[in-house]
Amino acid sequence: MVSTRRRLDADEPTTRSGSWEFGGSDAVVLYVHGLGADAESARDQAYAARLGLAAASDSAGGDDAAASVPPVIGYSWSSNDDWGPAKRTADANAAPLADWLTAWADEDGRPVHLFAHSLGARVTGAALRELADRGRTDALASVSLFGGAIPHDSVGTDGAYGAAIGALDAPLYNFHSRNDRVLGWVYRASDRTRAVGHGGLSGAATAPDGYADIDVSDLVADHYSYLEPDAGCLPRAIGRIGFE
Repeated sequence: MVSTRRRLDADEPTTRSGSWEFGGSDAVVLYVHGLGADAESARDQAYAARLGLAAASDSAGGDDAAASVPPVIGYSWSSNDDWGPAKRTADANAAPLADWLTAWADEDGRPVHLFAHSLGARVTGAALRELADRGRTDALASVSLFGGAIPHDSVGTDGAYGAAIGALDAPLYNFHSRNDRVLGWVYRASDRTRAVGHGGLSGAATAPDGYADIDVSDLVADHYSYLEPDAGCLPRAIGRIGFE
């Protein structure tokens, strides 16, 4: 786990825990959770994502399927708060997440595939802008948003994150589901706009280079199922990402 909980004002806001012996893995997944997760829940969600990846790889078949599953690092941030403060905290994680990604790229070098669920998409979008400002658009191998709780026009070329997405030296996949009632009803009522994780990019917006909408309504039944083993869209996700 990497955590910024109660550390955003520290000189080094990220701290890490757990075993980091990744053996011969060729890549890693960094999982950024959404709203309402305390430290224990953040760890559990990252573990569930690891189980989901393993199950998806097994279903894909192949003798080396299990070996091809990358380890998952959880990015834990203080999202267990009300909606408004949690969004501000998400934005405040831009620099710490960018710091960690650039340090990893410089010191380790293995590709990082970032998975962001729900409000984790806001953390991710803010970090992508920070990376673009630093000229470090090479720090990620891919970005995947699952049920992203950000406005559907924010990822367009004229949106808040569009320029950073277009500058990224990697693809960004937006996995969205019309069955996601949290985004379709609660998010829309609170932020008075549609979420990119419910119906994809706004029809009035232009997609930046490297951006792809992937409708997983046939696989995802609700807001919390995207990464679940045997119940979410990870088989389709790894088919796109490839982890190479």
